[in-house]
Amino acid sequence: MKLIQILKVAVIPVLTVFSFVSTSNTALADYLNSQGSGGNYRYELWSSDDNSGYYLKIWSNEASPTSSPYTTNRGFASSREALIYFDCNYAKRSLPECPR
Repeated sequence: MKLIQILKVAVIPVLTVFSFVSTSNTALADYLNSQGSGGNYRYELWSSDDNSGYYLKIWSNEASPTSSPYTTNRGFASSREALIYFDCNYAKRSLPECPR
């Protein structure tokens, strides 16, 4: 009888905590923030679950909507930085922020 009580007191709380930890890790996801196009390309701007990083998925305009991206660029600190990168390098816009 004492063994069952010990199991209830010790094992159940440990399993409960483990369940919460594993659930919170698997629930993290990336989010689509915006999409658009410019030049001969279109993009999707994605962010991490905690908005700590952004990345671009880029396709050629001729590519099928269900095809894999032409390229994926990661490591942007903000959505603004990612969109300026797209405008300067793919849409070929002449912005003051673009390197000359």
